[in-house]
Amino acid sequence: MSQSSYFTPKGGLPGQQQLLTGRAVFTDAYAVLPRGTMRDITTSFLPGWTGMRMWVIARPMTGFSETFSQYIVELQPGGGSDCPETDASAQSGLFVTEGTLQLTIDGAAHSLTAGSFAYLPAGSAWQLHNSSEASASFHWIRKRWQSAPGLDKPQAFVCNEQDIAPNAMPDTEDRWATTRFMDPEDMSHDMHVTIVTFQPGGVIPFEETHVMEHGLYVLEGKAVYLLNKDWVEVEAGDFMWLRAFCPQACYAAGPGPFRYLLYKDVNRHMPLSL
Repeated sequence: MSQSSYFTPKGGLPGQQQLLTGRAVFTDAYAVLPRGTMRDITTSFLPGWTGMRMWVIARPMTGFSETFSQYIVELQPGGGSDCPETDASAQSGLFVTEGTLQLTIDGAAHSLTAGSFAYLPAGSAWQLHNSSEASASFHWIRKRWQSAPGLDKPQAFVCNEQDIAPNAMPDTEDRWATTRFMDPEDMSHDMHVTIVTFQPGGVIPFEETHVMEHGLYVLEGKAVYLLNKDWVEVEAGDFMWLRAFCPQACYAAGPGPFRYLLYKDVNRHMPLSL
């Protein structure tokens, strides 16, 4: 599989001559955070970390998307944390877009490079550091693991998307494929993180309308995406945030592949109380 590029925000601030009209939108059904919204003044920080800043691009919100949070973390040389996670019920997925990171999970060391994905079960002891001489960036997806009868927590694992064969969707002439980090038959997982790839001209050929919440970060390329009743142009670096049952479809109209990192919640009963 050929090496892919992954868009990584750099912050900064536009000049005073910049027009204010942009593509950012927040509705009852979806939100779009264009890459131009990820500026220095929209970053946040976490206690227990050194040399880091992050963009919070999703968080649980009553009446909107309620199952997950997602950060884009920038880690400077020498930066990191010996106690990144403070919630013992939270599982994590890390996807590296730039640089090299050193991850330790329950005492086992791993080197993460661009394209690496790490799954960290709830309650695991892990540390993350940037020991290189260049900055690094990664996505951090967090969700509380929901237990189910007869199921143990998933096992930790580390992989790289370059080593995983994409699964072509049926009847799409290989124009639409998913790179799956979690085994879809493993019921211990209550969230899936995948990379979705459309070749030029590829489409989602119907309005997907389903219970799964989504976070979609565009890693590469551009497309027109249907969100509820609106066709929205998106490009590398944009983030789309969808609540349950928001209709969606896609037309990949760019000259190259259109790829995004996708989160969704799966494999559990729906709670019957609010």
